[in-house]
Amino acid sequence: MVDLNALVVRGEDAERVPLPHGGGFRLLADASGTGGALGANTLALGEGADGARPHFHAVSHELFYVTEGAVDFLLDGDPVTVGEGGLVVVPPRMPHAFGAAPGTTAELLAVLTPGVERFGYFRALGRIQHGLEPFDGLLPEQDRYDVHFVPTAGPWR
Repeated sequence: MVDLNALVVRGEDAERVPLPHGGGFRLLADASGTGGALGANTLALGEGADGARPHFHAVSHELFYVTEGAVDFLLDGDPVTVGEGGLVVVPPRMPHAFGAAPGTTAELLAVLTPGVERFGYFRALGRIQHGLEPFDGLLPEQDRYDVHFVPTAGPWR
């Protein structure tokens, strides 16, 4: 049976998770809201702020669309900078990291497909960034969120 319901998330209704550099996540869609098809969020990054340390997804592709500024990516050890309007698609198991390019702020749309329930992951990252929880608390949750952290795989900050 096909689900004939559309998911509509208005900007003002999206949950926001603030980050200390002035940016933050806007949680748009989790797997449960899309029948497992995808998860989507936006991320605003303060000037030169890291978005994610090196990691990979065992199951999902991750798509990044840069809506503002410029983003430095580390893709399987190779650095690349992508500006506004640029797109990056990372296949499963490819180590990657990203952050606002030095001297710039950035905003991007991230889509993970197939979807994984990850809103809890983004909420935890917000608490970690604000010093309310240790990063190590995420390590036992790597399979649950399909985020597997790796040692720096190249010239990452």
